[in-house]
Amino acid sequence: MNVYCIADNILSPLGATTAENYEALRGGRSLTHGQSVALHSALTSYASYSGRSEDDYVASRFSDEQREKLMIHGLTWFESLCYHSVTDALRQCAIDVASPRTLLVVSTTKANIDYLSAADYAILQPAESAKRIASLLGITTPPLVVCNACISGVAALVTAQRLLDCGSYDTAIVVGCDVISHFVVSGFQSLKAMSPEPCRPFDIERIGLNLGEAAATMILSNSLTSHLSPLTSKVWSIVRGAIRNDAYHISSPSPKGEGCANAIRYVTEGVDSQTLSAINAHGTATMYNDQMESVAIAAAGLSDVPMNSLKGYYGHTLGTSGILETIITMHSVAHGELLGTRGFSEIGVSGRVNISSQPMPISKQSFVKVISGFGGCNAAVYCALNAPSPSQQYTANTYSVEHHVRITPPSDLTEIYKQQIGNYPKFYKMDKLSQLGFIASELLLKQESPRKEQCADRAVVLFNHSSSVWVDREYAKSIAVGDDYFPSPSLFVYTLPNIVCGEIAVRNGYHAETSFYILPHKDENMMHQVLASTFLDETIQSILTGWIDYEDDQHFEAELKLIKR
Repeated sequence: MNVYCIADNILSPLGATTAENYEALRGGRSLTHGQSVALHSALTSYASYSGRSEDDYVASRFSDEQREKLMIHGLTWFESLCYHSVTDALRQCAIDVASPRTLLVVSTTKANIDYLSAADYAILQPAESAKRIASLLGITTPPLVVCNACISGVAALVTAQRLLDCGSYDTAIVVGCDVISHFVVSGFQSLKAMSPEPCRPFDIERIGLNLGEAAATMILSNSLTSHLSPLTSKVWSIVRGAIRNDAYHISSPSPKGEGCANAIRYVTEGVDSQTLSAINAHGTATMYNDQMESVAIAAAGLSDVPMNSLKGYYGHTLGTSGILETIITMHSVAHGELLGTRGFSEIGVSGRVNISSQPMPISKQSFVKVISGFGGCNAAVYCALNAPSPSQQYTANTYSVEHHVRITPPSDLTEIYKQQIGNYPKFYKMDKLSQLGFIASELLLKQESPRKEQCADRAVVLFNHSSSVWVDREYAKSIAVGDDYFPSPSLFVYTLPNIVCGEIAVRNGYHAETSFYILPHKDENMMHQVLASTFLDETIQSILTGWIDYEDDQHFEAELKLIKR
């Protein structure tokens, strides 16, 4: 069946609705207008910090006036943006939010990370934030948080599409949000990834990314009945999505772009490239991402399709970007134009791509959204306007459990590694969550005979409650503002919980999907729904999956299993 987008919203420094945002982009709102990407002083960005911190930075941030207007008493800044964005989208359609057939999916990378030192531990957790948002909106089903690095937004759309496709729910409210924080800014600066000027995607002079904050919502339904006005003539469908891993490195994209190219090939299988209007690229303006993306797009045979990046307008909005950029591209294609890539002047990548700083007229009615992130993950989604409904009806696939392993305290991870593994020195560089996942996966896969490696049909799908809290605390020690301020780039990379999936994929050469989900609790039913729907990707034959959580040395659990279609 088709999955339709029946409503959307973008809440950003450029506007409170999708229409306001789109008109701002068409009008070329930029640094000189003071509304989009601009220079910010580190010393005035965070009221709770003083003394030495990160350098001044260029980003797209809400003004103090906007923040004051949008902040909701009793909610955090992150939660307030999510609530406003979803509320505006809900005004555009008629759905029963209280129905057990309605699901809230939240996409984020760090959520309320600047509450790391708060006495109230629950305020920090993304799953607890999702519960508060759901409760205020009147949603009764347990929420699902997608935390898959920079691809989180597209991964959330793919997850929601699958759950609707296989009949688990009728409606999914998908909201992505991330906010500018001392934690995130210091981390990207420690990686030397941020540009001191407005970013220049795919340009020969590009030197790094800009960050941004925003919230974006898409409401998806497997039916149009009663949801839309009879006058609505243009309805977008999410036709197909895919997530693929490079199995190359946790923080550097593969130079050949295999994972990205494979994701694009999957979603465009059977699609004539001549019928594609556009490609919206990730286009972070970092040296390696843009180069990899260009190679992947060319390898997928889409060199001639018009392409753009929206990072010059919004910066990199992390968990928001995949949803926000999909919405803007939907409206852009529906208007018969592809917005120009702000900051681009001269091509600076080797893969042949069709990119311009100026708007390009387009006449077709479909596009591909591409995105990549830390942990070696890549995702793509193919969207079409007024797409015919396919005759095929999907059902969630059944699966069998092949092997199982469980690790809990008082197990000593280092001793287990030394005694039973001992041949992968990178283990000592990992954070505790990744060490736990690595050891559990090694013990699990020892039960498989023969052990399967270097394959494109095994996924890694993991769940937990506390995200990456152990390493978050460790990294926070390195950014305590003052004379000892020294952000650790190696720790910062591991503050994304999906890195454990990447470590397992790299170790074993798994090139299929890698996904990480955060739940309010260990919900076996929700985990089963996600896993069964993951098998809708017909290339996946087995999944290394389970619950993996590490709060501290006394509170951790890995319960992994290998399941097969």
